[in-house]
Amino acid sequence: MDELELTIKRLIVDVLNLEDIEPEEIVSSEMLFVEGLGLDSIDALELGMAIQKNFDIKIDASKEDVEQHFQSVSHLAAFIFSKQKSA
Repeated sequence: MDELELTIKRLIVDVLNLEDIEPEEIVSSEMLFVEGLGLDSIDALELGMAIQKNFDIKIDASKEDVEQHFQSVSHLAAFIFSKQKSA
């Protein structure tokens, strides 16, 4: 799972053009939105599209648990892993 988390961190930095942070500096359990990394709703849309494209998975934004999956890198990794495993 560590490799998947690092891939997600790289994706976050690249897709969102975060110039002041290196992927390795992102703490996997740190909150991505508001507090923590401080991402916003626009970032969430961009990140969601990048995840769908890069990992070839579908994210249903109408589901209530989507917000929970985007809480942290570790949550995203678990979500992506479960989607890939069930495919």
